[in-house]
Amino acid sequence: MQAIEIREYGAPEVLQLTERPDPVAGPGEILIRVTAAGINRPDVFQRTGNYPVPPGASDLPGLEVAGEVVGGDLSHADNRFGLKVGDRVCALVQGGGYAQLCVAPAAQCLPVPEGLGDIEAAALPETFFTVWSNVFDRGYLGRGPRGKEETLLIQGGSSGIGTTAIQIAKALGFKVFVTAGSAEKCQACLDLGADHAINYKTQDFAAEVKALTGGKGVDVILDMVAGSYLARELSCIADDGRIVVIALLGGAKAEIPLGDILRRRITITGSTLRPRPASFKGAIAKALHEQVWPLLAAGEIKPVIHQVFPAAQAADAHRLMESSEHIGKIVLTW
Repeated sequence: MQAIEIREYGAPEVLQLTERPDPVAGPGEILIRVTAAGINRPDVFQRTGNYPVPPGASDLPGLEVAGEVVGGDLSHADNRFGLKVGDRVCALVQGGGYAQLCVAPAAQCLPVPEGLGDIEAAALPETFFTVWSNVFDRGYLGRGPRGKEETLLIQGGSSGIGTTAIQIAKALGFKVFVTAGSAEKCQACLDLGADHAINYKTQDFAAEVKALTGGKGVDVILDMVAGSYLARELSCIADDGRIVVIALLGGAKAEIPLGDILRRRITITGSTLRPRPASFKGAIAKALHEQVWPLLAAGEIKPVIHQVFPAAQAADAHRLMESSEHIGKIVLTW
C-alpha cells in the first residue's frame, strides 16, 4: 500500500509518500480501505517529535479515517454495530491513518452517518470523540448545579474541536461562548450557532465572559491553550465550574490562585485520548452513536471542512494546520 511516513522529525517536508506492507487485522480489529483521513494537531506534534507514538501503534501519522470495510475480525463482540465487508465506516485509530489501508479496533469503528460522504466522515472521529469525552463525560456539561441552564466556553472556537463542540452543545440545548482570533473566525462560530464570539486578540475574554453572564461566569470551559489562560479562566468560571484542559498550546505551566479552587469549588481536569484503551473509546463510540449520530443524519449538525488535499500533498496540509488560518477540519484523500 501507499502511505505517508515521517522520515525524520522536522518541518512539513519530512512527510514523504512511501510504500509499506499491507497491515493485517488482529483479534478485535477491522481492516479499512481508506478513502479519506482527517488531520489533527497531534499529527503535527508527532511530526516534530513532541508526541510519542503509544506502544504497539503504527508509526504512521493519522488518528481518524473513513472508507470501506475490507476484512478483519468482524464476528468480534466489539463490532457492536454489525459492520461487514463493503460497509462504509469511520474510525478513531492510534496511528496509521495516513495510508491506503488501516486497521482499527472494532470498538472504535462507527457506520458513516446517513447522508454524509467519506470526506465528511473522516472529519468526525477525533474531534467528536474528544468533545464528547471532555465536555460531557469529564466536564459534566448539563449535570452540574444548574442543569440544562449551564453554559460552555470554548477556547479556539474555529478549530476542528471548536466547530464540533459548538454544534453538539447547541444541538443539545446549551448556551455557548467561544474565543477566536479574527473577526472572520468569530463570525464563522456565530454562523454555527455560538451565542457569543470573543476576539481574543482585541478583547479580554475573561472580562467579556463576566460581562455577558452578569458576573456569574460560565459553568464549563474547554481549554486548548492552558499556560497563562488558566488563571484568567478561573476569574470567569462560575462557582462549581469545571475547566477541562485538552492541549497546551499556550504553555505547560501556569500560576493560579489556589484559594479560588477551594472557596468556589472549582474542578480543573484534563485528558489525552490517544493512549486510552479500546474499551474506553468504545464507550464513547456507543454514546456518540446513540446521541450524536442521529443529529448528523438529520442534518442538524455537520462537520466543517476547510480544505481537502490529495494524500501526496500532506506536507501542504500540515503547513495550513500550522498557520492556524483554517476554520474547521483539514482532510487528506487517496
